[in-house]
Amino acid sequence: MADTRKIIAVVGATGAQGGGLVRAILADASSGFTARALTRDVHSPQAQELARLGAEVVHADLDDPPTVARAFEGAYGAYCVTFYWAHFSPEREQANARTMAEAAKAAKLQHVIWSTLEDTRRWVPVSDDRMPTLLGNYKVPHFDAKGASDHFFTDLGLPVTFLLTSFYWDNLYMFGMGPKKAPDGTYTFTIPMADKKLPGIAADDIGKIALAIFKRGREYIGKTIAIAGEHLSGDEMASRMSEAFGIPIQYNAVSHDAYRGFGFPGADDLGNMFQFKCDFESAFRAPRDVDATRKLHPTLQTFAQWLARNKEKVTLG
Repeated sequence: MADTRKIIAVVGATGAQGGGLVRAILADASSGFTARALTRDVHSPQAQELARLGAEVVHADLDDPPTVARAFEGAYGAYCVTFYWAHFSPEREQANARTMAEAAKAAKLQHVIWSTLEDTRRWVPVSDDRMPTLLGNYKVPHFDAKGASDHFFTDLGLPVTFLLTSFYWDNLYMFGMGPKKAPDGTYTFTIPMADKKLPGIAADDIGKIALAIFKRGREYIGKTIAIAGEHLSGDEMASRMSEAFGIPIQYNAVSHDAYRGFGFPGADDLGNMFQFKCDFESAFRAPRDVDATRKLHPTLQTFAQWLARNKEKVTLG
């Protein structure tokens, strides 16, 4: 019997967002969709696990446009995402976005979700010295490159939904941003958010929300959807972690300059990102409505719920 399910081509299927969507599709037998997992390495353990779960795993490299075009052929829709931290190049990220948009046009896809972020230069021009300009033309490169790529999808007249995500709580283990042990034996959680609230979300919930958008058909085409699971201050995040780990954890509200100077790859980019989220707190938080997100995904996790399920992944450094 022919498989009549519609194919969703998922870019970055072994990553946080893409992997979440592939698993969401595979777990929802009534969705009418099937997952085509796109990855550069079809033999990786992560790719093989998706295949074992029932995904069609295919090779696609965003730096090799013909592979993306082939991977989109015959699909109903695509989830398009880039991973800046693999190369730290905003120009390469924009080229990758253009590749996906052109492949979607060639394949005549009926629905594209583009996982994007704000171009912070709308609020802080390159000439503005409130925060450093990075790489010659950016304030928050990993944000700006995505926002600057939105037009690739609209210029081609694609049936696109723009999805604005939030800080992944999974960064606590994926990027080593969890609590650290100080010389005096106390634990601190360090982010430069002052007393402002940070919209956050579980990475797996992003995939479930993306599936909900695809299931709504044309309802969200041409719209921008901004999502969050909870908005929390640094003190509130530290309090939730103290409860989850059973040890006192203090919030360490370092300055943006101090964070930019930490020296790890991308520290300046992330320092600028946190400054943008502080300086323009209302503009950043307002679209990311938790109640609206929950309407799309009723089992949306809170930070405490996420910690209960994932605390063993977080290394207390």
